[in-house]
Amino acid sequence: NRTIRRDKVIGLKDEEDKIIGYLTDEKTELDVTSIIGMPGLGKTTLAWKIFDSDNIKHEFRIRIWVNISQKFNRRDFFLDILKKFTRSRKLSGLNDHELEQRVRKCLANDKFLIVLDDVWSVDHWDAIKNVFPMENGAGKVMITSREKDVGTRASVRGGHPLRFLTTDESWQLLQLEVFNGVGGCPEDLEIVGKRIAHDCDGLPLTVVVIGGILQSQYTSRRSTGLVRKEWIKVSENVSSYLKGEKVSSVVALSYERLPDGLKECFVYMGVFPEDHEISSWTLTRLWIAEGFVERHREGQTLEESADEKLNALVDRNLLMIGETNPTGQIKTCRVHDLIRTFCTTKALEQSLFQEVKKSSNGVFEPPVTAMEDYHRLCFHSDDLSGFFSKKLKGPRVRSFLRFSSEPVNLQKEHVSTISDAFGLLRVLDSVSIRFHQFPPKLDKLIHLRYITLYVRDLKVVPKSLSQLWNLQSFVLDTNSTSITMKANIWRLIHLRHLKTKAAIKLNKDWGDVAGENLQTLGTLSHHSCTDNVSRNTCKIKKLGIRGNLQTLFRTDFLAKLDHLEKLKLVNDTYIGSSSNSIDDDDDDDDGDDDDKLSNNIHLIPRSSCLPGKMKSLSLTKTFLSWSDVSTILSKIDTLEVLKLKENACAGKTWEATAGNKGFCSLHFLLIADVELVDWTASSDQFPSLTCLSIKNCKELRQIPLELAEKLENLEIDNLCRSATDSALKIKKLKEEEEQQKRKVIFCSNFFFNVENREELGIMK
Repeated sequence: NRTIRRDKVIGLKDEEDKIIGYLTDEKTELDVTSIIGMPGLGKTTLAWKIFDSDNIKHEFRIRIWVNISQKFNRRDFFLDILKKFTRSRKLSGLNDHELEQRVRKCLANDKFLIVLDDVWSVDHWDAIKNVFPMENGAGKVMITSREKDVGTRASVRGGHPLRFLTTDESWQLLQLEVFNGVGGCPEDLEIVGKRIAHDCDGLPLTVVVIGGILQSQYTSRRSTGLVRKEWIKVSENVSSYLKGEKVSSVVALSYERLPDGLKECFVYMGVFPEDHEISSWTLTRLWIAEGFVERHREGQTLEESADEKLNALVDRNLLMIGETNPTGQIKTCRVHDLIRTFCTTKALEQSLFQEVKKSSNGVFEPPVTAMEDYHRLCFHSDDLSGFFSKKLKGPRVRSFLRFSSEPVNLQKEHVSTISDAFGLLRVLDSVSIRFHQFPPKLDKLIHLRYITLYVRDLKVVPKSLSQLWNLQSFVLDTNSTSITMKANIWRLIHLRHLKTKAAIKLNKDWGDVAGENLQTLGTLSHHSCTDNVSRNTCKIKKLGIRGNLQTLFRTDFLAKLDHLEKLKLVNDTYIGSSSNSIDDDDDDDDGDDDDKLSNNIHLIPRSSCLPGKMKSLSLTKTFLSWSDVSTILSKIDTLEVLKLKENACAGKTWEATAGNKGFCSLHFLLIADVELVDWTASSDQFPSLTCLSIKNCKELRQIPLELAEKLENLEIDNLCRSATDSALKIKKLKEEEEQQKRKVIFCSNFFFNVENREELGIMK
């Protein structure tokens, strides 16, 4: 580490100052600071810059740097520290316990800083933590680690996640690597150089590796014109230059430490395109379908086990979190290009999957005739023309995956090609391929476990789908608002998730077999909310219902779903409903005009008709009265997330004040597209509310200031001036709290729409 040049440490000044602040802050007990981040992020470089800074040298008389290798040896660790205090050769004769006592004695009263670089596991920290005298408030320990758990275990403030470089910082570092100084780049190379710096995605290791390549090109050619041509080639595909030993060895250290059951899940990340925002739901269901996930304890579901694997990769900083849902769970994630390059290389070594590309001359690589050699095919090309042909044969292919933002239309004569060519298919992710009809012969693929399909104007799912008895997840995208399900989904005994935005009308003749494993059903037509269905969905956790909700609220259908955690209701019979309402062809309706009129006022659900253990509820077009929200929905003690969208409530006034039962567990509240004008609320009605989102409520006069106490995130969009001003008042209150050193992280999480920002001069 002493070879790290101080003049080659670029950027992260804010991070440096923050950590130096931790180290110089006076405490009554020993303080530990942990720098956490993915491989190649510069944790060691930053730690050394801090360790070697004049401020720290002046602050600490004793500074010790210890490298913690993967082959950690507790005795060697003690000796490394004691060498700073004594040169006695007698140390070798002491046992581990005696060495530990010596170290504690040396550190008991001195002001010291010890850096533990590259701590690989919690076990390593647990093995040495007792050597540090906790009662010595002048003592400081700084840890670098790839593992989030290390930071959580070692420090009361948790790990400090190191940020990525900004584009400007990346450009400065790139200039330093190529020209040995910032500002030395010839003008002709500056534009392409900045583009390359941007595509390094903020990872210092990537910048350094690419910088070495650019430097060799720069020094070997005298003409900047020739150099520029070479640099343009690099800029067109930066990730292809990250396959060297220097890069792979850094990631390989983390890979080798993964448990065997996690290695395949990690390498599988390479099937996704560069910079792809990966749905965690999709990822974990694919892992399950591919056979990478097993239950590890009694009562655990496959989904819970898969989520643990996802979190394990995030905690090891091998996956980056994109979005989280209102309850803090990972919604999307992504893979850094450096990590993805390692995964694709390792996948080729292990024959885990094969990426199919189309060259500029229109030829597929590998060729269509060679598909029989592979088990998993992934496509990132926007052009599939010529792939589906009579020559296509893939008897060994188990997975067909296409992830692209550009959908392709499949010609009619090629619709059955997938079924004909890949008879043993288990995974078919083809939502970016547009079918104009439900694929014929799909029922022949009896090994299918996972299907995503896009069928433009689908009206009927055929009975033949009942033959896919191995099916676990079925995701159906369509423009239709309703679908008739002729297939008997209860026969699909392994089916766990059925997802579509269209309202599904189930065949009333089915219901002889219970769907014991079904966890997700969305979206169900109100016609199908029958006693038979409630019996067959007794273990369902997530449910969506669309249709005439007045009919639904007259029954106890929902109350019977004891395991239901997430419910989404969309009422399609309401004032101003469009002609494509799913009830237009409703021949099962009671035909009572009074009922239709009542739908145009507001729905009044009985509290007894709602599940009592729900965590999340989303309402759209339900026209509830605001008083019903306070008196009925607040009785769901477990409710953590409430979304009120598009006339979910009717009325101008919501009085959520003392006198009504409060939302004791509610963390997240969304109010969007309603005609609310006056909203009064007391803090005791929302004692747990940390996230509030209000959108397109143009008549709302103000946001209750009483909610400020617990709020951590406030998002507003398209509100009037007075409501925006009230949001600013809440922001100011939180800033004042922050200045008083209350532990509130808030102000950076406020977002305003463009119109509000321009008017008030607020930066996002």
